Amino acid sequence: MKLPRRQFLRLAASAAALPALTGSTWAQSYPVRPVRLVVGFPAGGAADIGARLIGQYLSERLGQPFIIENRPGAASNVGTEIVVRSPADGYTLALINSSQAINATLYEKLNYDFLRDIAPVASLYHQPLILEVNPSISVATVSEFIVYAKANAGKINMASAGIGSPQHVAGELFKMMAGVDMQHVPYRGVAPALSDLIAGQVQVMFDTLNSSIEHIRAGKIRPLGVTTAARSSALPHIPTIGESVPGYEVIGWSGIGAPRNTPAEIVDRLNREINAGLTDAKLNARFTDLGVTVLRLSPTDFGTLIAEDTAKWVKVIKFAGARAE
Repeated sequence: MKLPRRQFLRLAASAAALPALTGSTWAQSYPVRPVRLVVGFPAGGAADIGARLIGQYLSERLGQPFIIENRPGAASNVGTEIVVRSPADGYTLALINSSQAINATLYEKLNYDFLRDIAPVASLYHQPLILEVNPSISVATVSEFIVYAKANAGKINMASAGIGSPQHVAGELFKMMAGVDMQHVPYRGVAPALSDLIAGQVQVMFDTLNSSIEHIRAGKIRPLGVTTAARSSALPHIPTIGESVPGYEVIGWSGIGAPRNTPAEIVDRLNREINAGLTDAKLNARFTDLGVTVLRLSPTDFGTLIAEDTAKWVKVIKFAGARAE
């Protein structure tokens, strides 16, 4: 039977709309089983705490467990690769942060391409790093420290959480832009680096605010400047490094990613739910207690932030001659 043209066009239009309708329905019912959130860092650190805060919120909001799975190793590469190799169905997610952006250049051979293989889902927060010194160093400002460092070229030990860590590359960028020479001393994580900074075994460190803020408040280390373009609300009296070194800026960020080709409907659903959580007063306060500022971005804008941060570290890592061990 031959259908009239008008009826045929109506049926064709209805058929074309079915995939979108199906995808929308699928997104509304998501999740129907537990979701795994892989954290490529040890339990108890800042990345892990942030993941657990948003995971608990999503569990309560969506009615399915968001299980935090810590898979540390190779500066988060182990956990990232697990997610890359997982089905793109929204049931395996990754906690991503500045470390993965740095690793894209730091590691000559990775079994994945971070920018290609991880889809940005939602940002969680951003935070400054702090240029901080042992109180025995008789400087009170960034400018004074630069003068001191130039007078003691090659004699100042700069601690970090490891080669290629955000702490390391923030220091290398400072060395490059301020024209100072400091000896990099890599540690196996933030905790031992901070311990030696407090003890005076090393003189300076660039560390994330949430790791150092209690030691700063206790007077165990002296903050000189924050790495962001604006001052931190947690330490408003501390100037930015950019006030002394124009153009200097480093932002620590964290968010959620998924395997590439994860359906856009799932990504958008997660983005809406996570952003809703970041407006929740109780959850926002928990992040504020960590010394970070919540960051609500669309998947597209979060992807832009990641791409720009990844590109930024290429020049710095080449300047430092850093390579993953």
